[in-house]
Amino acid sequence: MISLGLEIQATALTGVFGVSVSFSSDSSESESIDSTQAASSEGSSQDNTNSMDEYFSLVLELNQIMLVLTGIVFGGVWYCYSLNIALNYLLGACIGFVYLRMLAKNVEQLGQSRMGIGKARLALIVGALIVSTRVDQLSFLPIFLGFLTYKAALLVYTIRVVSTS
Repeated sequence: MISLGLEIQATALTGVFGVSVSFSSDSSESESIDSTQAASSEGSSQDNTNSMDEYFSLVLELNQIMLVLTGIVFGGVWYCYSLNIALNYLLGACIGFVYLRMLAKNVEQLGQSRMGIGKARLALIVGALIVSTRVDQLSFLPIFLGFLTYKAALLVYTIRVVSTS
């Protein structure tokens, strides 16, 4: 809890990643600070809160679009090809979903002291593709195309935002 004349409480709410931050102010502290500092502090807290709310709504919408695309493509592949190919696609889409969540977590942690780039995301897809070439029941192409479903979700979101503007 931070107190500089006003008390800012960070409350964890259930969000897309299980964490969302909301700020509330309590002016019962007896310490005094300049009114200009307090106004700028409140303004930046509200800006940060609004930015994080926008970010979490973006991530939620991307996840929803990806799940809908995955369901549509899975059904289409199952209908046109076989259940085995459709399950391979679904495996790739699940890996893409995990990749997107890892990417979102990394973006969420930007600005913190951690400077390294997450190599776990790259290892995730490389490992899945290597396993798909080694196991006879798995097919490389449906898994790879399933992984790319997250890119299709980004394209759908971008087209939707551009068309509404």
